[in-house]
Amino acid sequence: MTLTMTNEASPVTTGQAPTPLLAVRQLHVSYGGIKAVKNLDLDVHEGELVSLIGANGAGKTTTLKAICGLLAPQSGEVRYQGRSLLGQGAWTLVSQGLVMVPEGRGIFTRMSIDENLRMGAYLRQDKAQIEADIDSVYQRFPRLKERQRQLAGTLSGGEQQMLAMGRALLAKPRLLLLDEPSMGLSPIMVDKIFEVVRDVSRQGVSVLLVEQNAHRALEMADRAYVLESGEVALSGPARELLGNPQVQAAYLGG
Repeated sequence: MTLTMTNEASPVTTGQAPTPLLAVRQLHVSYGGIKAVKNLDLDVHEGELVSLIGANGAGKTTTLKAICGLLAPQSGEVRYQGRSLLGQGAWTLVSQGLVMVPEGRGIFTRMSIDENLRMGAYLRQDKAQIEADIDSVYQRFPRLKERQRQLAGTLSGGEQQMLAMGRALLAKPRLLLLDEPSMGLSPIMVDKIFEVVRDVSRQGVSVLLVEQNAHRALEMADRAYVLESGEVALSGPARELLGNPQVQAAYLGG
């Protein structure tokens, strides 16, 4: 199903629009001869939760990887906090508050739960606050506290996702990128992960969420983008997209 193309909708503001925390402009990314992302514009403002939805192969993960410097775009611009990210190494972004939880979690399987969490705080020097933040993660995820000395590779998929989220939070993100956090999880675990995402957003962390569960992603987001064949097909307030007949037919089983 082809969606009708629309211009990007910006948050309602009075006076001069604020500078986005993350601004992606005219982004083009290719794999060999395949154009995975084409002419993509995307904004995330301070404190927003923005969802990026679309079918498999639409270019969602490619977009996140290009933002983080894991893929080099052919053209376009990615700006974070008003500065270009192009040409910066991906390893420099955590110190700037841009943190990603990748699809597949990316945990250190031969390290314990506790060691994984401390890796999230690797660049921090505030030792007392690190301990407090680790305790906070254990309060969010009591199952991790029960097994904190257990090797991460022996955890279930849901427990590994908890750990990946906890490790990202230990990095004190200003902008958190989440790639398919609910993939392969039980309904109970999905509820828990989305509860944490919502809570983190309410605490002021900006979130860009790529999610296969389009209904849940739109329910919790402030704004959303629908990708189709690497291009933005629709964008706007998430509640409006949730009620859009085209989106319902294509992604929500309507």
